[in-house]
Amino acid sequence: MPSTAELKAKLAAALEAKGPNYQPRTHHLENGKPIYTNRLIFEDSPYLLQHAHNPVDWFPWGDEAFAIARLENKPVFLSIGYATCHWCHVMEEESFESLYIAKILNDNFISIKVDREQYPDIDQIYMTAVTMMTGHGGWPMSSFLTQQGKPFFGGTYYPAETFADLLLQIIKVWVNQQRTLIDQAEQLADAVDRVTATQHQLSKLDASSMQAAVDQLLEHYDAKDGGFSPAPKFPSEPALLMLLQAYERNPEPALFSALNHTLSVMAQGGIYDQIGGGFHRYATDKHWLVPHFEKMLYNQAYLARVYAHAYNLTGNPLYARIVKQTLDYVLREITTPEGVFYSATDADSEGHEGTFFIWTIDEVKTVLSPDDAAFIIKTFGLTPKGNFEGKNIFHLPRSLDEVAKEEGISLEQLFNRLDPMLETLRRYRVQRIPPLTDNKIIVAWNAMLITALAEAGDRLAEPRYIDAARRAAGTLWKKQRPKDGVLWRVSLDNKSSISARQDDYVHLSEALLALYDISGEPLYLEQAQALVDEMLEKFLDSASGALVMGRERLLFHHPKDSYDGALPSGNAVAVRVLSRLARRTGETAYADHAARIVQAFADGINRQPSAYAYLLAQFDEMQNGETGPRQYAARGAVKIEAKRIKQPHKSFVTVDLEIKEGWHINAHKPLQQALVATELSLADGSAWIVDAVTYPEPVLRTLPFDKNPLALYEGRVHMRAELSRHDEEIHEPVKLNLQLQACDQKACQSPETVVLTVY
Repeated sequence: MPSTAELKAKLAAALEAKGPNYQPRTHHLENGKPIYTNRLIFEDSPYLLQHAHNPVDWFPWGDEAFAIARLENKPVFLSIGYATCHWCHVMEEESFESLYIAKILNDNFISIKVDREQYPDIDQIYMTAVTMMTGHGGWPMSSFLTQQGKPFFGGTYYPAETFADLLLQIIKVWVNQQRTLIDQAEQLADAVDRVTATQHQLSKLDASSMQAAVDQLLEHYDAKDGGFSPAPKFPSEPALLMLLQAYERNPEPALFSALNHTLSVMAQGGIYDQIGGGFHRYATDKHWLVPHFEKMLYNQAYLARVYAHAYNLTGNPLYARIVKQTLDYVLREITTPEGVFYSATDADSEGHEGTFFIWTIDEVKTVLSPDDAAFIIKTFGLTPKGNFEGKNIFHLPRSLDEVAKEEGISLEQLFNRLDPMLETLRRYRVQRIPPLTDNKIIVAWNAMLITALAEAGDRLAEPRYIDAARRAAGTLWKKQRPKDGVLWRVSLDNKSSISARQDDYVHLSEALLALYDISGEPLYLEQAQALVDEMLEKFLDSASGALVMGRERLLFHHPKDSYDGALPSGNAVAVRVLSRLARRTGETAYADHAARIVQAFADGINRQPSAYAYLLAQFDEMQNGETGPRQYAARGAVKIEAKRIKQPHKSFVTVDLEIKEGWHINAHKPLQQALVATELSLADGSAWIVDAVTYPEPVLRTLPFDKNPLALYEGRVHMRAELSRHDEEIHEPVKLNLQLQACDQKACQSPETVVLTVY
């Protein structure tokens, strides 16, 4: 540990190195320079740097802080938050900038500040403890720990007076009853261990669990305002993705109604930035009108995936519009010159929440022509009184479909009229003081956006999104993956730091698999497989078969990310990646790992299935195969891709097979009766009619295991089906069964029937 003089010199040098344009975030200034500088000045987290000039003597997470706590026999105050957290800013302003509170903390505690986005495993373990103590969690999270890092008390945001009183009470108990607090911490740590252990008891998963999760969510469906919870309303992307998959498997009208209503009202509400595109983190009210104005990269990624999938299933052009506007917002406003993506933008600007996003009618009239202003005011429900602190959050009281009908024009004509006005408003808005951008690069969140770009580019036939995904993946691999066995989680100002957590490994693997599926380039598959192998080596808990979030040695427990929060759990994404990797490589060990993860959480899933929505979607995929027009058969030896050309009352579906060298499938008309023919047919329950199927001419081969000539398909195989139906529902996906049997030069695999859903 450096001496006081050495530390002061290092702090002064770090401050000097920030340069003349550096703007310290503090009220404590003298001649424009900060009076206080603490150890957070050395860190590469925007959140920690926000606190580098508090009078609180902050430490980053690490050995030094706990060593000094032991040396001075002080408890540890742990504050966890993130750069764009509104209530974190409030507590900083009220408490951590207070000289009175700072003195209490500095004299009696060792204070540690953690960015939850850098250390999700640290956040998870202490959030579990706080939730057990208080019944709820949130940020900023305030925990009081022993010198061994075990919590004995905690909460979230505290007003300054309450916080000061709490600090004084804890000091009194620490001085007079320290043993009591240490015993309390040991008991709480044991309780956290027990809670997490019961989540991983081995049990058998009920095969109907996914339907149970669907039923549970529908029971909580808000038929009036949409969504599956009361206010505050979160998008709940993992649940939406699971419900979309359930609907694709079995198109139930009640499920469609709930999904369509929810996605529509979210897209019309203030939670969606009607002018600039992209979603705010959540809505504070039940109508999706008043958002918490943060924009998180992960919300853009997962909601783009949700709306792209919904567009495929419904053909609704409004959903495609949301996808494009959301991804265009990311590419325009939070993308680096190297093509990767910043983490978030703040809720606050000019010292108030939402200021950047809200409008008066007079402002709109100033920016637009009278006719255009009147149209915008009517379309987006703007009023003189406003709907948020005397101003207006743009929202759509009526859907754009209804607006188009009222105007007597098509949706396309409405878009052509509306979009130039919105662009004029956006360009005007850019001149305002913007919210702070959290400009750190998080591998997991970037990978989520890469997956979204790849899927959207594929589903919407927009190559520019695929190009952006490829560029981002290349940059991440180059910058954050310097050599085999090393992956960095975070980058700030081109400086990489913090060893990757399990979610970084698994989301980047998922993104690379998405790019492999679309491009067919083997390098992406090789990279994904290398990351998955490392993930299993680094994070596998051999006792349960599940994956821990990280291996942070100072933590008293290594948590496993099990149930969904704002994001799918890391273990759920691992099931998806492992099972898909098994299908693409033929390595069954990956499928075995996926099955063990599902089994590890089976007890919790059976008790509360909707909390594990994304994992259940992957369990469904393991049981019933992937959905969509692109599939793999014969343990990755056969890649299948279907495409559809729509015409009134008709559809033409092409099915292309790419068969690896050394493999073949039987032709449509094999020469031997005992052989299984390659055949396209409609799935059960389809309203379509097959008018004709065209198969290619086979090649004749004599193979080592059969002296008779065989009629085979090899290499690239093209089939075409002509379908028709009598009703108008041409947007309904076509479901086809492709029967095949694949063989190599030595033996044949079991016959397979692959279900293709063609949008």
